[in-house]
Amino acid sequence: MYPILAFVIGSIPIILLSWRSLGSPQNHGFFRFFAWEFMLWLLISNVSFWFKEPLSWHQIISWFLLIVSIYPVIDGLYRFKVAGRINRERKDPTLFGFEHTTSLITTGIYHYIRHPMYAALLYLTWGIAFKNPILSSISLACLASLMLIRTVLVEERENLAYFGEEYREYMKHTRRFVPWLF
Repeated sequence: MYPILAFVIGSIPIILLSWRSLGSPQNHGFFRFFAWEFMLWLLISNVSFWFKEPLSWHQIISWFLLIVSIYPVIDGLYRFKVAGRINRERKDPTLFGFEHTTSLITTGIYHYIRHPMYAALLYLTWGIAFKNPILSSISLACLASLMLIRTVLVEERENLAYFGEEYREYMKHTRRFVPWLF
């Protein structure tokens, strides 16, 4: 009963953040909602394993990924603030406030990867999955990862429509999630 109740309660803020996107499957927020839901279920499923066997190989990998997931968020949000030139009049009600940028950000972490926030979620997902690397955890992590990849593909289409050739050129010099690799 506890996991289901925790999932329902945890889903409330996710739904509140995503409600504008849920009716719009062609929007990146639609797929992001499902990624967050898979991540929530993964977290609830693995919460009891969080501090078990702290020096095991999977816990070391887990903590490494969890710690690494912090930097892309911090630098990504900072770059939005200093370089994004937020314009509240940008017409897309499904975007979060900080996403209403009018300038393509290519400094800091954005110099290496196009989607640091989603990279952080990807690292976080796998960090949680490695807390208890069993089939159900790996399956949920794969589903969350697929939804994050789908989110990014749709967002890239949106960015190409908004920023045009400048974004296409930017895509040639950066990776999606991991600098120089992927």
